[in-house]
Amino acid sequence: MSGVPKPFETTCSHPWETVTKAAMQKYPNPMNPSVFGVDVLHRTIDKQGRLHSKRLLSTEWGLPSIVKSIIGNTRTCTYIQEHSIVDPQEKSLELQSTNITFTNLVSVDEKLTYKPHPEDSRKTILTQEAIISVKGVSLSSYLEGILASAISTNAGKGREAVEWVIRRLNTEIEELAATARGTMRTPMAAAAVTDK
Repeated sequence: MSGVPKPFETTCSHPWETVTKAAMQKYPNPMNPSVFGVDVLHRTIDKQGRLHSKRLLSTEWGLPSIVKSIIGNTRTCTYIQEHSIVDPQEKSLELQSTNITFTNLVSVDEKLTYKPHPEDSRKTILTQEAIISVKGVSLSSYLEGILASAISTNAGKGREAVEWVIRRLNTEIEELAATARGTMRTPMAAAAVTDK
């Protein structure tokens, strides 16, 4: 059996470039501490100038105890493979992820697409799709419903995390600018004193 929730679409109140930078730096974050490791496996730029990245995400699945008993596994550390394509010409970011742990029991394939809002370049449209498949266990539709609910909750946390990263990046830029201004003032002030 497989659960295919309808694609979910939301609008971010930031330009595509800002959201893309934040989405690529989303982990780790305090909103979703279950993702505790991110390793870049491969990164390349193709002939069209698109950046392809393959990353391995280490995560702790917070499965309810009833789900653990149904699937017969108490191990909750899972690994997710993520492939992203950033196309600066078309202004699109596509993130596809799939679990590579527990694939004999559960498959979760998720796709996130970030594109500029067609009517407002200061905003970004995020489209999320997920396909959930539970294999070889009783109550599979029940489990798919639980997993779909968890994905929906995590999607909300993901959007909060992107906002958190954007705030963090903006703070870092402001601090760098303040430091640069402070550094630049000192020689100027010294020159002014020397001229007197």
